[in-house]
Amino acid sequence: MMEEYKHESRNRHIFVRAGTFTIHWTNPEMKLVVYHPKTLIMRIFRPFVLLAAISLFSAFLTSCEEATTEEKAQAIIEQAIAANGAHLFPTKKVAFDFRGRRYSAQRQDGDFVYTRSFQDSLGWVEDRLVNSTAFSRTIDGQLVNLTTEWQGRYGNSVNSVLYFVEILYRLNDAAVNKTYEGLQSIKGENYHTIKVTFDQEDGGKDFQDEFLYWLKEDNFTLDYVAYNYETDGGGVRFREAYGREVIGGITFQNYVNYKPDSKATPLEELPSLFEAGKLKELSKIVNTGIVVE
Repeated sequence: MMEEYKHESRNRHIFVRAGTFTIHWTNPEMKLVVYHPKTLIMRIFRPFVLLAAISLFSAFLTSCEEATTEEKAQAIIEQAIAANGAHLFPTKKVAFDFRGRRYSAQRQDGDFVYTRSFQDSLGWVEDRLVNSTAFSRTIDGQLVNLTTEWQGRYGNSVNSVLYFVEILYRLNDAAVNKTYEGLQSIKGENYHTIKVTFDQEDGGKDFQDEFLYWLKEDNFTLDYVAYNYETDGGGVRFREAYGREVIGGITFQNYVNYKPDSKATPLEELPSLFEAGKLKELSKIVNTGIVVE
C-alpha cells in the first residue's frame, strides 16, 4: 500500500520513520512517498542482489568454459565413432592386407588382439600382439625366442598399422586425453580440431606422441590427422584420407602420408603447409582385401 505526495522543497533526501511505515522524501521532484518496511528493504537491496546474481552467473559461465574443452571433444568423438561405424569394432573381427602382409584385429575375452602373418625365407610367420604390449612370434607354428628389444620393435610395427584402422574407436582408451581446439578451415571446409595426448600409465611405449584430428563439421568424417613421435629418431607426419568405403557397417579409408621439412614443425602449422604444397609426400597407406566378420 502506497500513497504519493508532491512537494516543492530543498534539494535533499529525508527519511522519516512513522509507525510501521517509512516516509521517503527525495529529489528532484521531491515526491513524498510512504513505503511499507519490506518494500523499502527490497528497494535498498535490489541492486546488490542483482549484482550478486550477475557475478554468480558469470562465474558459472567461466567454469563451464573451462570444463567444456574435454567435454566437447568427447561429444564430437562420440558422434564421429557412431557416424563411421567404429562402435562395431568390439563385436567384429576385421582382417585386411597391407603391403603383402595379412593383419587382423578382434576382441578376445576383453583383450585387444592384433595379428600379422606373412611368408618369408624362414617360413610362415605369425605375429600376435595383445593389448598393445605383449608380443609373440611363431614361425611354422614354433615359438621364436625374441629379446625384449625385438619384441618391442615388432610389436610397435604391428600396432602402428592396426591402430590407424581403429583410430576413432581407440580414442576412448583410458590413457587418452582429448581437448577441443575449435574449428579450422582446410581447403575451404570446416573441421572440428581435436588434440590428443596420452597418460604415461597405460599409454604404451609411445605415450609421448601427440595427435591432432580434423573431423569434418557436417558429417564427422576423419579427413586429416597429424602426429609427432619419438621412436626411430622421431618425426612429424600429416595424413590426408581418401578412398573411403563402408564394409560391414564400418568406414575404412586410405591415406596419403606427408612430412614437413623440419621435425620441429608444430602440428598446428601442418594444414597451412599442406594447402601451400609445402609438405613432402612420403607414401600411400592402402589397405585391401578387407573382411569384416
